[in-house]
Amino acid sequence: MPARVFITIDTEEDLWDKWKQKDNPVENISRIPLLQGLFDRFKSIPTYLVNYAVVANRDSCNIIKKLYDKQCCEIGSHIHPWNTPPLEENITANNTMICNLPYKLAYDKIRKLHNEIKDRIGYEPQCFRAGRWGFGPTVASCIYELGYKIDTSVTPFCDWTNENGPDFTGAPTLPYRFNPSDILAVKPYGRLLEIPPTMGFFQRDFDRCAKWRKQILRSQLSRYHLLGIFDRLRILNFRKLSPEGSSGSDMIRLAKTFIKNGCCHLNMSFHSSSLLPGKSPYVRNELDLQKFLSNIEAFLKFVKDSGMAFAPLSAVLNDLPPSHGGIV
Repeated sequence: MPARVFITIDTEEDLWDKWKQKDNPVENISRIPLLQGLFDRFKSIPTYLVNYAVVANRDSCNIIKKLYDKQCCEIGSHIHPWNTPPLEENITANNTMICNLPYKLAYDKIRKLHNEIKDRIGYEPQCFRAGRWGFGPTVASCIYELGYKIDTSVTPFCDWTNENGPDFTGAPTLPYRFNPSDILAVKPYGRLLEIPPTMGFFQRDFDRCAKWRKQILRSQLSRYHLLGIFDRLRILNFRKLSPEGSSGSDMIRLAKTFIKNGCCHLNMSFHSSSLLPGKSPYVRNELDLQKFLSNIEAFLKFVKDSGMAFAPLSAVLNDLPPSHGGIV
């Protein structure tokens, strides 16, 4: 079977690191048809992970629904707890991570988003991503109870504890089954399936590279920009399969490394807000936007030319029996 390539997009409001309960602008969603046109050229099927601000706005919801009705995309859930009802908690950095909220409040928020997508778009989502990567056992239990099959919130090699979030530095880099009580433990009969956003190193020995990177980040050496020096010397190159921070050639090289390591599933990810210049740190102006789209196009062309298969995220469920012990 050729490698499958997923495209997961956090489809959300225009605000970056600004937490508002109401009146969140969603102007960037008007740019999604332009992006979808690029996907259509390569017959790639993205998964738009939609948050409450988008689905609750009539105009932005209609844009997403039209794409879904054309069967050119899949819809999943992406939760920003600070603007998803019920709005009971104070807005603090801690509370922007849904994994830090009490179970009932987290469940009620995810259920509200789930039902809004189901009612307004006409599809019951199976795939989930937590905003700000704030995933944990409580959130896993919530989505399992709501019938979700797949999560895509775990970011390998990343530690979000300085932002009140989880530490994923030891997370598996390949898709795996897990139980809600321990989201980083691979379980052959796990109730949920994790499809991590693809991130890793150009160098094939991920374990060694991860150990070096972790030691540098947690030592005094970090203040001397040693990681940047190692990156320029091509000794230690950490990249994400994302046009946010990675060039087209970087994404291609990272994908080749994963495939050489036996990986059969790749997950490119980014934010819809990067489609509107000035709304994310990755796209500041129209020139940046053109580079951003060109990098996506370069990767899509590589996938097509390499004979790999584009698929919506839920298609991974067809790759293995429900009780399979894991996939690569």
